[in-house]
Amino acid sequence: MKAVELEIDAGRDREGNPETFGTLHLRTGDLVALVGPTGSGKSRLLADIEWLSQGDSPTGRHVRIHHADGTEPSDNPLHRVAQLSQSMQFTLDLDVGSFLQLHARAREVPDPHEAVARVVESACTLCGESFSVATHLSALSGGQSRALMISDTAILARAPVVLVDEVENAGVDRRRAMDLLVSEDKIVLLATHDPLLALLAPWRLVFSHGGIRSVRERTESEEELLHEFELLDQRQGEVRERLRGGHSAVAGED
Repeated sequence: MKAVELEIDAGRDREGNPETFGTLHLRTGDLVALVGPTGSGKSRLLADIEWLSQGDSPTGRHVRIHHADGTEPSDNPLHRVAQLSQSMQFTLDLDVGSFLQLHARAREVPDPHEAVARVVESACTLCGESFSVATHLSALSGGQSRALMISDTAILARAPVVLVDEVENAGVDRRRAMDLLVSEDKIVLLATHDPLLALLAPWRLVFSHGGIRSVRERTESEEELLHEFELLDQRQGEVRERLRGGHSAVAGED
């Protein structure tokens, strides 16, 4: 897949004050966190990108997605952006394999059987709970459903830009989830209130009053803090697995 660039021209906040970052330039493989209080404008930016705003949204931002040579990544603008929302619920009366086969064929994936196997294997790794192509969608747990849609978006969706509106800690390995999306030649923008996820991103956009207040790069001190958070997250994961397995939370007590 050819490298893709996402450009966002500054607009204005909800009080009409101009944003001051000029133009943001993001490229394939970039991971950017969106942080700020509820209602500060994170979802508005995701909507601006999803709809490729051309000064026609409340912020007045302009959004462009193109290859480095200026060509369009897809004839259909709707195939340029994929979104993982906070809410997720399957209503289809299908098993996992049938659902993924439908999606793979709709996306004209060259080898759908191989791609479906990759999606299921990846999803099981992300959530730590095994399921198969024969598992019914309605039988998936919350973590399995979330992991399945993350893997589906990374491997089957052709969209070069992925918007993520929070990855709740439902047993999903969040570090692996972000690594998977970025490794599949995506630009990932992640709205989050989770400090671990915010620090995973080398860059973050800080929001207030409906606009982007600043653009910050992760510092060396923050990288050390991220390492501490990851160790704590790993420890919590170990305790979670012990509790789910019916053991004492403390190793050696049973």
